[in-house]
Order: sequence, then structure tokens, then C-alpha cells
Amino acid sequence: MSFNNLDQLYRQVIMDHYKNPRNKGQLEDGTLTVDMNNPTCGDRIHLTLNVEDGKVSAAKFDGEGCSISMASASMMTQAVKGKDIETALKLSQVFSDMMQGNDYPDDLDLGDIEALQGVSKFPARIKCATLAWKAMEKGLSEDGK
Repeated sequence: MSFNNLDQLYRQVIMDHYKNPRNKGQLEDGTLTVDMNNPTCGDRIHLTLNVEDGKVSAAKFDGEGCSISMASASMMTQAVKGKDIETALKLSQVFSDMMQGNDYPDDLDLGDIEALQGVSKFPARIKCATLAWKAMEKGLSEDGK
């Protein structure tokens, strides 16, 4: 597949998550709630997580923001559901590294999240893509203390 076709596919994946977000809403009985915003662009997120027996059993988000921010939140909630806290935090670190333009392990299947790797070419948009991930890190780190 050529670079242009791959780039177009990634854009389609991002727009699909933006227009049809997965896990949008709030958990009524969320064990963790985190509110964060990006003051430079106005993106904001309200993240709720259920953590049971050291695993993220459910994750939902609400908020407002650009397509990258909201698509990333959708992808993140899908990625961490069912994962133990350590794995979810490791995934967040891998995502952060990817946003800095660094490689990630070949054996790690990021699924739709790979569509966001092009954001690393636009430094002003990295904060948009990482907002939901930072919220998840904050919530899980505070829960683990």
C-alpha cells in the first residue's frame, strides 16, 4: 500500500472514531473520575473508569475537542478495557513515545491507535492526541497509591 493510501486510511480511521466514538458517555458508578483540559486549544475530557481487581473493567469519556482529541479518547477507552493497570499504563507510555516519533515494539498490536502516529509530525497537535491518555494515567496512578 502506498504512503498516500495509508495516510488516507489513517484519516478515515480517525474520522470514524470522531464521528462514531466508542465508549462516549459517563459511567454512573465509575470508581475513578478525571477531568482534564488543554488550555491552548480548548479540548476538554471527562473520563470515568471502573477498576476492579486491578483491571480496568469499563472506561467512558465525555468532552469537547478536535477530531484528533476525541478520536484518541475513543481509541484509548477501547484499548484499556480489560487490561490490568500496569498494562494500561505501559500502553500509555508506548503511545506517548509514538507521539514523540519513536518506534514501538513490532510485536505490539496497537490496532486503530496506529492511525494517530502521523500526529507526531505536527507538534501543536500532540497535546490533543495525548489528553485522554494523560487523564487515564492520572486516574490510574492516583488509584494505585
